[in-house]
Amino acid sequence: MTGTGSYQPWIPPVRREEAYVGWIRRYVAFHGTRHPQLLGEREILAFMTHLAVSAKVSASTQNQALAALLFMYQQVLRQPIGDLSRMVRAKKPARLPSVLTREETRLVMAEMRGVTRLVALLLYGGGLRLMESLRLRVHDVDFERQVLTVRGGKGDRDRVTVLPRAAIPALRAQLLNVQSRHVLDLTAGHGCVELPGALDRKIPSAPRAWEWQWIFPASRLYVDRATGEMRRHHLHETVVQRAVTEAARRSGVTRRVNCHTFRHSFATHLLEDGYDIRTIQELMGHRDVRTTMIYTHVLNRGGRTVNSPADHM
Repeated sequence: MTGTGSYQPWIPPVRREEAYVGWIRRYVAFHGTRHPQLLGEREILAFMTHLAVSAKVSASTQNQALAALLFMYQQVLRQPIGDLSRMVRAKKPARLPSVLTREETRLVMAEMRGVTRLVALLLYGGGLRLMESLRLRVHDVDFERQVLTVRGGKGDRDRVTVLPRAAIPALRAQLLNVQSRHVLDLTAGHGCVELPGALDRKIPSAPRAWEWQWIFPASRLYVDRATGEMRRHHLHETVVQRAVTEAARRSGVTRRVNCHTFRHSFATHLLEDGYDIRTIQELMGHRDVRTTMIYTHVLNRGGRTVNSPADHM
């Protein structure tokens, strides 16, 4: 599908683009493969209602589907979509996050090795989301100030968070390994990475520059479909996800553990250490402090602040 005239629509990042294409295909199939230009407000509302009521998708999944359709109509087709205020919204359940104790965190970490352990250490030590850690570039690390700069996080916002001292030796060693590999790539005529926005057009040398390289590069090169260049992407998230799952299993920790559990544990342990909620909000990159407040509920659950009546029998 293309726009009209010489209009060039904004193209979302590759992962988001793939997700959007998937939702647009589902939308078209839902309406009998009719062209989206023949569809509008009523059909969008019907599809969104189907997702919420029949498919019972989560609120975040429905939001992604809606974003895909808005992108298509506004950015590509440039077609008005009407009033969507009557849309049936998927319910967002109020659930407390799974949080590890400090000892459980130590046990899981003890079962991890190499690059995946370093990534997990940044998730827990800096409160990063998994993709935020994998998208870190060389210039995002400031060893002197002990901070990490997260660029284009959730909501396309930048923020600064703490670089844990415990991660510094392994991170320095990782950068030395990556630099050696980058030199070999350059020697072979490669060494390019994907850059945000139109930076590669503004600064043609930037894709091969050391400071723009991924801290956690993939082991294999790929051919960029837009430029035809041999590039190296960052490490795939499933590599870390599998490593965390296996480490949790070997550790004997019975609590549900995934990559995001480390981020939840980071916030909860900071609260335990007496840091104020606004500081934690900034480190986590939450737009609304109410999102951060959920960790106060995690701290207050169970018997930490309440004496059980069974103990007085």
